[in-house]
Amino acid sequence: MADPAILWLRRDLRLHDHPALNAAVEQAGAGGVVPVFVVEPALWKGAGDARRGWLAHTLKDLSDTYDGRLVLRMGDPEKVVPALAREVGASSVHVSRESTPHGRRRDEAVEDALGDVPLVATGTPYAVAPGRVVKNDGTPYAVFTPFSRAWQDHGWPGAANPPKSLRWATADSHKTAQDAVDKAAKGDPLLPVGEAAASERWEDFVDEAIAAYDTDRDRPAVDGTSRMSAYLKLGVIHPRTLLSRISRLRSTGASTLRTELAWREFYADVLYHHPRSAWHDLRPALKGMTYDDPGEHVEAWKEGRTGFPFVDAGMRQLLETGWMHNRVRMVTASFLTKDLHTWWPIGARHFMDHLIDGDIASNNHGWQWVAGTGTDAAPYFRVFNPVTQGEKFDPQGDYVRRWVPELRHLEGKKAHSPWDHEAGYDEGYPERIIDHKEEREEALRRYESARG
Repeated sequence: MADPAILWLRRDLRLHDHPALNAAVEQAGAGGVVPVFVVEPALWKGAGDARRGWLAHTLKDLSDTYDGRLVLRMGDPEKVVPALAREVGASSVHVSRESTPHGRRRDEAVEDALGDVPLVATGTPYAVAPGRVVKNDGTPYAVFTPFSRAWQDHGWPGAANPPKSLRWATADSHKTAQDAVDKAAKGDPLLPVGEAAASERWEDFVDEAIAAYDTDRDRPAVDGTSRMSAYLKLGVIHPRTLLSRISRLRSTGASTLRTELAWREFYADVLYHHPRSAWHDLRPALKGMTYDDPGEHVEAWKEGRTGFPFVDAGMRQLLETGWMHNRVRMVTASFLTKDLHTWWPIGARHFMDHLIDGDIASNNHGWQWVAGTGTDAAPYFRVFNPVTQGEKFDPQGDYVRRWVPELRHLEGKKAHSPWDHEAGYDEGYPERIIDHKEEREEALRRYESARG
């Protein structure tokens, strides 16, 4: 009788175009594949309700897709995966290759703990594996534009063919893991869940919205983004699927979306080569920067009580839904780092706790882009004005009124400056916690001082 193989799932929660699954099927043969997801307590407890709920709903949908054979276990993978391998007599454990600092450390520990059972890594969550695109001299790219050109020239493989025959093997889920997932999945998800839903949304976006993506993606009151980031985060859909689809399109919107995917791949590559940049400044130029200790103002920022409507709308959207429009992410990040003079990891951690699409490479290097410590040194002097940003990208105030009900009585762009209108504070909206002009000048003073 053939021995089964284990498919240990992480950021690849799908059935189709799954190289690691194909490798497991080929290895197991008649022994079948045991698919398992390990709920890691530290990561699970540290996530907000929306983030846990999105994962839980996705896992339940995946279990249905896997004919109810998905195994849920809770604990440290270094202990859980080898224990499952012994339990089922596995011949091998298959994964999609990880590139984040935590993922690489975890996989190395599990591989050591497995002993004679091989940990086989096949495929990656990216179109091009981080570390693969390098300069002619073998060094990594530090700037996006040349990376993106080399990345496109490198290209990526087509979709993996489905296995010719798929046989699932059986193991029991742990009650603690199943109960945790069931509890987290009680609320309604922000988006339709699962592989089929992701594919349907993607096709609808390409058919109906991608032509206007270049402009609509900056309008938070308009449903002009693909929302694929939430599906990409968990590997419900693979980026090469998106890239293959838009390769046949010549619109500006399609080109812009391809660039956005390239940014995702670039940040993953930067993190691969500079793992310390996950939570520390990538560039040392601002190592002498003076930051304020987090206090009441940072709590007001987290809760959407800064008195700046565009900022507060974004922070409330994040807390309520687990998602925030990308334009607003930049404005809220600028407000924390430059108006409140707070070191970027404090904001990055808050985002990672709540965003259902929270990807450490994209999130944390996006924060560093705003803070001026990342791959692009120029933005250190760029301080977003939260009022003019709101007026430009939410000109009718619809986004603000959606998330800040205290301002629904103000028409049009008035919602962005309640202090200019007699009835602006009638519904209890808080007054501004800082003077933006003064804090902008202070931020620039600190930046110039830090840079010598």
